[in-house]
Amino acid sequence: MRHHPVTGARRLAVAVIGLTALLLSGCGANVGDPDSATSADTPAPAGASALHDTLPDAIGQAGVIRFAGDSHPPYRTVAPDGSITGIDADFQAALGEVLGVRTETVVVDSLPAALQGMLANRYDAFNGPVKVTAEREKQFDTITWMTTRTSYVIPAGAPVTATDQLCGERVAIVTASVVEQQLANLSAYCERTGKGTIESIGLADTNATLLAVQSGRAEAAGMTQAAAIDVTSQQADTYTSVTQTEEQGATADKLALYVPKSSGLGPALQAAFEELFASGRYAEIMQKWGLSDVTVPAPEYNAGTPA
Repeated sequence: MRHHPVTGARRLAVAVIGLTALLLSGCGANVGDPDSATSADTPAPAGASALHDTLPDAIGQAGVIRFAGDSHPPYRTVAPDGSITGIDADFQAALGEVLGVRTETVVVDSLPAALQGMLANRYDAFNGPVKVTAEREKQFDTITWMTTRTSYVIPAGAPVTATDQLCGERVAIVTASVVEQQLANLSAYCERTGKGTIESIGLADTNATLLAVQSGRAEAAGMTQAAAIDVTSQQADTYTSVTQTEEQGATADKLALYVPKSSGLGPALQAAFEELFASGRYAEIMQKWGLSDVTVPAPEYNAGTPA
């Protein structure tokens, strides 16, 4: 089923901070392992909402949703003191409000740590960015809340003005990320057009890919369009970017919040996202981060599984 709404009324709680899929896509991190990771949390909301009653009993009674999160700007930026800012911080605060719970973020050092930790019941959710697929939805429920294309960040002043100029060059990406297949598609396009394949350099996280570009180890860093927007806006004098086209194999991938199917948390979070869309809060957060062009018209529940 592509869309599984859960009815229920609205919010009545105080803001919170938090963060939120299968083992072959997403993003990297640069902080400790799950057992020794930094955590960030906020006090419990003062009240409870009607949507609170849709939560699984264990989570409702605990009054907290535990999110795993790795360092992946602009989704999550982890400061040296452990504080977290970014798109996820805003969305988890909003989700906590409408569900009447506080949220807690544990910073993990990699995507597999987040995913395996959810399956081991150490965390309740992870917000990616993680591509939606039917295979992953065998173990996880997904709530699609944005889409993305792949962009390539290059040094400002570099003689690259279009993606096909990366043919025959080296591109750094986060291993097992949503960008990995997109780069393979671009490389196949380069080969078909006789321009030479692209060498893929797999690294741990986005920061590592940018360091590879700075050091000359790679000519470009591949990342989601949202991440590229963040990098180039924050460091306009240092980087620019080009975006992969459909002719070059690009697809508009659906990115989602993931929760283990076994937890029963998915329907409640779907309902909470529906409230954020209906109230205009979703559009407000996406506009704040300059991501209006990668929004979706409505949250989709398990969008990767055929109806």
